[in-house]
Amino acid sequence: MDLLRALSDMPVVAVVRDSAVVYPLVNAAHVAAIGVLLGSIVTLDLRLMGLFRTHPVAHLAVPLTRMAVVGLLLAAPTGLLLFLTRPSAYLENPAFLAKLGILSLGLLNALVLRFNPGWLICLETGRLSWSVRAAALFSLLVWLAAVVAGRWIGFLQ
Repeated sequence: MDLLRALSDMPVVAVVRDSAVVYPLVNAAHVAAIGVLLGSIVTLDLRLMGLFRTHPVAHLAVPLTRMAVVGLLLAAPTGLLLFLTRPSAYLENPAFLAKLGILSLGLLNALVLRFNPGWLICLETGRLSWSVRAAALFSLLVWLAAVVAGRWIGFLQ
C-alpha cells in the first residue's frame, strides 16, 4: 500500500485527480484506446470464427494484431492514471477487480493462441482449426466482458 500511496501522490496523478479538464481527457483517451483495442480484436476474432472469408487471415492478422497492441499500450497507462487517482476505492470495487481478472484472461488467451500450432497453420494455409475458432470465440466473449465490467465500475462506487 505504501507504493500505491507514493504513486498516487505523484504530481502527474494529482493533476489528473484535481483537474476538471485533465481527468475527462485522460478518461476519453482511455475509452478511445479501448475502442482501438476492441475494434481490432473483434474484427480478427470474427474472421477467425469464419466471417469475412473473402479476406485471408494472413492479410488481416498482422495489422489487426498490431493495432490491438497499440490500443493496449495506450489503454494501460491511461487506465493506470485513472486508477491512481483513487486506488483504495478501486481496489474495493468488485467490478474493477473483475475487470482486472477478465483482462488477465484475455491477455493469457491471446498468448496461448499465438503459441497454438493451429495459429501458424491458419496464417500459412488459411485453414481454421477448432482450437483457433474456440480461442477466437473465447477472446470475443472475454474482451466484451472486460468492457462490461469496466462500465460497471462507476455504478458500484
